[in-house]
Amino acid sequence: MLAVIEQASRRVRILGATAHPNAAWVTQSARNLVMDLEDAGYRARFLIRDRDGKYPHIFDAILADAGIETVLTGVRMPRMNAVTERWIATCRRELLDRTAPLRPG
Repeated sequence: MLAVIEQASRRVRILGATAHPNAAWVTQSARNLVMDLEDAGYRARFLIRDRDGKYPHIFDAILADAGIETVLTGVRMPRMNAVTERWIATCRRELLDRTAPLRPG
């Protein structure tokens, strides 16, 4: 899942979910985010992201064209992106840990 959280309002924008994220999927998600922000009349200044290899250079370029500066988190510094880390942990704990998968059959 790819999600963005607005720090001031704590609003979560879920950009999409896929079992196999790749560079093309992440790039399209960045385009969708820029369009959503423009439609809402909201201007973001920064996007904090981790150093995952799934984010190609074009991901940052799309955001830069929209005036959004990409800030990379430090290595092994989860507190640098604490709000998002906490939200993901809560989703896992409250939703996924309590869900029993159904087996087809």
